[in-house]
Amino acid sequence: MSRILAIDSGLTVTKAVVFDLAGRPRGVARRNLAQIMPAPRRVERDMQDFWRQTAEAVREALEVSGTAPGDILCVAATAHGDGIYLLDKAGAPLGKGILSLDSRAEAVVAGWAATDLPDRALARTGQAPHVSAPSALLAWMMAEEPERFARISHILACKDWLRYCLCGVIGTDRTEASTSFTDVRTQEWSAAALDLYGLGALRHALPEAAHSAEVVGQVTPEAAALTGLAQGTPVAAGLHDVTASTLGIGAHRSGVIGVVAGTYSINEAVSDAPKTDARWFCRNAIQPGQWNSMSISPASTTNYDWFLDTLCASERAAKGAAIHADLTPEIEAALARPSPILYHPYLFGSPMGAAPSAGFLGLRGWHGRGDMLAALLEGIAFNHRQHVEALRDGFGGDVARLTGGASRNPLVARLFADVLNMPVTVTDTDEAAARGAALCAGAAVGAFARFDADPRDLSDAVTHRPDPGRAAHYQARYEVFRAVAADLSHTYDRLNALETMERGA
Repeated sequence: MSRILAIDSGLTVTKAVVFDLAGRPRGVARRNLAQIMPAPRRVERDMQDFWRQTAEAVREALEVSGTAPGDILCVAATAHGDGIYLLDKAGAPLGKGILSLDSRAEAVVAGWAATDLPDRALARTGQAPHVSAPSALLAWMMAEEPERFARISHILACKDWLRYCLCGVIGTDRTEASTSFTDVRTQEWSAAALDLYGLGALRHALPEAAHSAEVVGQVTPEAAALTGLAQGTPVAAGLHDVTASTLGIGAHRSGVIGVVAGTYSINEAVSDAPKTDARWFCRNAIQPGQWNSMSISPASTTNYDWFLDTLCASERAAKGAAIHADLTPEIEAALARPSPILYHPYLFGSPMGAAPSAGFLGLRGWHGRGDMLAALLEGIAFNHRQHVEALRDGFGGDVARLTGGASRNPLVARLFADVLNMPVTVTDTDEAAARGAALCAGAAVGAFARFDADPRDLSDAVTHRPDPGRAAHYQARYEVFRAVAADLSHTYDRLNALETMERGA
């Protein structure tokens, strides 16, 4: 019984999913991942513990799916992009992995913003630097941790670390390579891109980049012992999870805007020619000669999870997933009545950079939990709209495909359709990023004709169309949402200054 294994590792959870060749998930196992925050703006993880947790998830997925090790045709991983996972000369972790929620390099990026470097980077690499980009983090490390910087031998992304643990081969793929140091026109590594940031000394540390649907190694005896996989199982290069998610929902093609409402606000458009703009990252798509433009910020449903974890912790622990169904009537009722509350979902960052912070405005003593959650979900959708508008300016697109945990709630999907004022299609797709990785793994060993030859029947997709009255209502609220964020630009800086203010004796 031939099957495919996909590993999908985000910022809080790593999971393993076994798929059959019809594209159906046969078993899923998850492990929660600890985030280490040793100081403000620093978000890290222990790389060895991360691998152990992932290996346990793989073993469990094989067991729950009833899959014999020899039935796995190929393995591929996808994981959060940006951030950095460093290795020394011996191939050992060089400190902790740095997640894409990390903003320690804010001052570095702010310094660059006062020069013409962002414009030169945009023209050369297709993107201006941001706080969690490898360029910014490595520049920060060069200045603040020079001893660690001097020991860098390999620069990897999150999924590349897992791939190395599986097959012992150091490398990356085309989609991940383009996060900082490729030429946007040639789609290849660029020494000039490194030199932009004063990082030319790291040319030796850039790994070879393969096609996402290319076999790059085989499961090692050590990895087989930990995961339960058969030694010698082919391992494909895998891909960035942003790209994997849109591939998994059938949005990895021109004319469609892919929207992923997860930890990050992810919004994408695929094109056959590069087009650069400060509002998006123009990165490599899976296939050479195609580009995937991403307009993103760390400001989506992580806000919803934070609210539940922080303000509804005991109820969430008692009810588990049932809490979402319990909250829906409260949110629906709140959305149906006038409200002055706006929420800016900037807990970990924003489309305007790392300076803005999250907050409720317009909150009064007579408002309840439902009112706050309604404003929070609106704020998430408004943040996505800011990105989607940018992509539609550049690439058109008359329909959005939505995925992410929030999309499973029809209330949220309808909200997105009304806020975006465009049809939003939701496929019956669980584990979208894992599906994208599985498609690449299957194509790598010939089980599928191409990485985008999805074996599933997607005719069961549900399309939510905007209601004209509600769309007009949200248009007015969106304009206030944007204007208030702009008005607060200097206020955010003043608040951030308090973060380093010493308390008096």
